[in-house]
Amino acid sequence: MEATTLNNIGLVYRALGDNRRALEVYEQALPILRDVSDRAGEATTLNNIGAVYDALGDRRRALEYYEQALPIHREVGNRAMEATTLNNIGAVYDALGDRRRALEVYEQALHIHRDVGDRAGEAATLNNIGMVYNALGERRRALEVYEQALLIHREVGNRAVEAATLNNIGGVYRTLGDNRRALEVYEQALPISREVGDCAGEGVTLNNMGWIYLAEGDLARATSHFEQALALGEAVEYPELIETARKGLEQVRQRVGG
Repeated sequence: MEATTLNNIGLVYRALGDNRRALEVYEQALPILRDVSDRAGEATTLNNIGAVYDALGDRRRALEYYEQALPIHREVGNRAMEATTLNNIGAVYDALGDRRRALEVYEQALHIHRDVGDRAGEAATLNNIGMVYNALGERRRALEVYEQALLIHREVGNRAVEAATLNNIGGVYRTLGDNRRALEVYEQALPISREVGDCAGEGVTLNNMGWIYLAEGDLARATSHFEQALALGEAVEYPELIETARKGLEQVRQRVGG
C-alpha cells in the first residue's frame, strides 16, 4: 500500500508540474515494490519515472527506464501497458531523430492494440506513425495513416483527437501545396475544437488557416484569424502559438505597408 500511495503522490506532483519532486517519490516507491516482488507495480513505476525524464527532456534516461519496464509488462502479460510503453519508446526515438527506429516500435504497439481490440490506442498509434512519415517527407503515406486514424477517432467518439488529426491532415495538404483542401480540413477541425473547449487546438487551427489566407493574399481574413489565434495563445499561455501568430500579423503588416 505504501508504494501505491507513493505512486499516487508522484502522479499528483507531475500534474502540478513538479517533476523533480515526482521523481523523488517514484524512486522511493521502486525499491519497496522490488522488495515485495510486485512486478506489475515495478513496471508501472519504471514507466512513470521514464515519463518524468521524458518531460524533463532527458530522452536517453527516459529510454533506459521504459526499456526496463517493457520486459516486465511482457512477463506479467499486461498487453495494454506493453503497447503504451512501446508508444513511449517510439516517441523518444522520434524526438531523438531516429525515425526509422520509432516506426519499428510504433508498428509493434499497433499490432498489440489491434490484437487486444483497443481501438483508441490503435488510432493514437496510427497518428504517431503518420507524424513520423510526415517528418520523413513521405506525405502520401502520412495521409493514408492519418485517414485511418481519423475513422477510428470518429468511431470511438474521441472528438478532441479527431480535431488534432484533422489538423495533421490539413498540415500535410499545406505541405503538398493544396491549400484549398487544407482549408476544407481545417474548417472541419475548428468547430470540433470549439465544441470540446480545446482553446489551444482552436488557436492552432485558426493560425494554420491564417497562413493559408496570407499565402492566397486574403489579408483581411488572415488578420482576423491571426488575431483570434493570438488571443487564444495568450489565454492558454502557449508560447509557440503566440510567436507564430505574431509573425503572421507582422507579415500582413509588411504586405499592407509594401
